[in-house]
Order: sequence, then structure tokens, then C-alpha cells
Amino acid sequence: MGGKLRIWVDADACPVVIKEILFRAAERTRIETILVANKLLRVPPSPYIRATQVPAGFDVADSKIVQELTPGDLVITADIPLAAQVIGKGGHALNPRGEFYTPGNIQERLAMRNFMEELRGSGVDISGPSAFSQGDRQAFAAELDRFLSRHATRRKIT
Repeated sequence: MGGKLRIWVDADACPVVIKEILFRAAERTRIETILVANKLLRVPPSPYIRATQVPAGFDVADSKIVQELTPGDLVITADIPLAAQVIGKGGHALNPRGEFYTPGNIQERLAMRNFMEELRGSGVDISGPSAFSQGDRQAFAAELDRFLSRHATRRKIT
């Protein structure tokens, strides 16, 4: 693991309820949490939470996250190509619905994403993801909690 754990948030499309969970976790664990977006974001006043605005443009926020993250950092994103880059750089990627992307599942997720994009591009009407639910929020909070507990345990051991 790199130095001190940081949590990066691909914040442009991150649901507000997930940001609120992350804000509480940052305060509780004292882990630096950085929201990256191409619009101005409001974050609570905290020494552990900050927002970084990047210029508008395709994948500018993603590039900033990949550039700044260190091995062991956690990235919150629903963006599968970004998750693949994070994993390739030794980070952890968790989507807002509470599912970790892993070296074991990321290639399959990328292939499925590309296939669905091809279908949409050829005119096939494919519905998007289901609406964000209370179950998704709970799954995210539980996975985040497990991850942060494992991290805290490792920190105490080393």
C-alpha cells in the first residue's frame, strides 16, 4: 500500500446520498477525501474533505484522479474505464451501488460496457441502469465500512 490512504470521488455523476456517506466516513476515520469534478462542488468545512474542480472536457476528472492516486487509494466511481485504470495503478475502485471492481472482474465489465455501447451505437434501444435505490445506498455504506475497517486494522498492525 502507498502512504496514507486517500479516497477519491469521481464526483460529477456521484449521487448526493453517496457523497453524504463519504463525508461522514471522512470525519469519522479522518481519511482525506477528495471530490474531483468539472463543476464547482460544495463540501462541508472539514480538514478531511476537499473538492477539486478541473476544466470541462471528456475524461478530464478521470485523468486527474489517475494522475494523483497512489497504490492503495480508494476511488468511488461508476466509470468502468476509470476503474480499470485505478486497478492497473494499484488502487481500489468501488461503485456507488456498493460493488468493488477487482482485477478478477474488471475485464468482463469493460467487455460488457463496450458491447452495450456498440449496441446503442447501432441503434438498439438499451435501457440504462435502474434507478438508484435505498438498497444500493445500504450496499455502498456496508462495503465502504468493511473496506475502511480492514484498512484501519492493517494500519494498527504495521
